[in-house]
Amino acid sequence: MYDLTQRQIEILKHIVKEYVDTAEPVGSETLEKKYDLGVSPATIRNEMAEMVKLGYLSKPHTSSGRIPTSKAMKFYVNELMHEKDITVAEEVETKEKVWDLREREDRFLREATKTLAQKTGTLAVSTTGEGDIYYSGYSNILDMPEFYDIDVAKNLLNILDNISYFDTIYGKIENECTVFLGDDLGIELLRPYGFVFSKFKTKKHHEGSIGVIGPARLRYEFIVPVVRYFGSLIGDVAGW
Repeated sequence: MYDLTQRQIEILKHIVKEYVDTAEPVGSETLEKKYDLGVSPATIRNEMAEMVKLGYLSKPHTSSGRIPTSKAMKFYVNELMHEKDITVAEEVETKEKVWDLREREDRFLREATKTLAQKTGTLAVSTTGEGDIYYSGYSNILDMPEFYDIDVAKNLLNILDNISYFDTIYGKIENECTVFLGDDLGIELLRPYGFVFSKFKTKKHHEGSIGVIGPARLRYEFIVPVVRYFGSLIGDVAGW
């Protein structure tokens, strides 16, 4: 059971939405003005203070607002999020981009990774059981406010050449798609990152993963179904 009241859940849902949209701490005045929560700003502040104690919100030193923690984002993904389905047209368009490359593993994965980065506006990554890693979309993450902090950007970029780290991530992927936040990422990445990864297995039993990396405030309702689709697409189309 989660330790939040229904009112706190409603407030938290709007805080997550605001933070995902703006990358800025969210204040009680913003919530009171934009959403019909049926309570006073003082009540909203009290509920936010309680959620700080419970570990769902944190308070940046330089702001009066609050930001959702990894715990809050996990709660949102697992309990509150409604996925946005991919259209048939989008599926067909994506399949067409890789279809002619289906017999060539290297070019296929490069194109799939590039297409995933373009569709999600994040850094896309794919790995193979043979230890190959493909990336696309570096410029996407460098446009995000979180990565203006050189330490946040450097810490992430340092991990990208560590195949053993991605082997660990691969081993943690459950079901068709898994979201990694906070402690899920291990001690190497105790920063505000979010990963979404899916496994794939080709007809010739080659295994690997494909996914995206970005800030913790990724648009998971859109990104999760897209990453899941790319994992299944590789399994269905790849001839290697």
